[in-house]
This record gives sequence, C-alpha cells and structure tokens, in this order.
Amino acid sequence: MSPSLAQIYIHLVFSTKDREPCISNAIQPKLHAYLAGTLNAVDCPALCVGGMPDHVHLLFRLAGTVSLSDAVKTAKVESSKWMKTQGHIGHFTWQSGYGAFSVSASQLETVTHYIRNQAEHHVERTFQDEFRRMLELYQIDYNEAYVWD
Repeated sequence: MSPSLAQIYIHLVFSTKDREPCISNAIQPKLHAYLAGTLNAVDCPALCVGGMPDHVHLLFRLAGTVSLSDAVKTAKVESSKWMKTQGHIGHFTWQSGYGAFSVSASQLETVTHYIRNQAEHHVERTFQDEFRRMLELYQIDYNEAYVWD
C-alpha cells in the first residue's frame, strides 16, 4: 500500500472573548511565538502568526495525523494558559469559535503578507468587518447572531 500524502494549509482566525483588546503590543510577539511553537509541537508547522489586541491569525500546515479541531483546541487551550501565567492576564479567554479557511500553496505568500500587515488592515476595518469579509469571500453561510460570543 502506498503512503498517505497531504499538503493542507489553514488560515485560522479567532478572537479574544467579547473581542476584548487585552493582547498588548508588548505581549503580542511572545504570544505569537508561543502559538507557533504549540502548533509545531503537534506536527502542524506554523508558517506565520500575527494579529491585533483582540484577535490572532495563524497560517499553518495541518498534519495528516491531526484533525483541524484538535489543532485549534490545542492552540487555544495552551495559549490561554500561557496568557494567564506568562502574559499576566488572569481572566484571559478566547472566543469559543473560530474561522478556518483553506489556502492553496499558490496563495501562501499573499496570506502571509496579509497576516503580517494586520495593523494596516485595521485602520479602516474592525475585526468583525474583517471576519464577515472572510466568511463571504469563502462563501460560508453564517448567522450573525451566533458568530460573536
């Protein structure tokens, strides 16, 4: 039998609970590095991590042995613990949901550029507007009442 082969890239987006802007500019690089390390530890190599005080974007390659939901759960649980201890935000919590979008290999550079330039994007667009735009771009049906928690 031949081996199973896969190359699946994911652009993952999730926010802090109630989009509270509690990820300070000082802590962002450390949190992003921690998130990357968490994904790397479960064999999901992080290509780029970035974000704003109220949300994060992660671009990674999904391992063939890890489900998307398990990768997301690991990233959110471990980084939440880290934020409470190392980030010194005792009440820190991520939103319960997330957005995960497939990315073709030909678009990796574009998505990486997008993630690295979040500050520019958010001069004119809120996280909610950005997320709605992504849902529409990827043709994901959603109910506004259930997207935000």
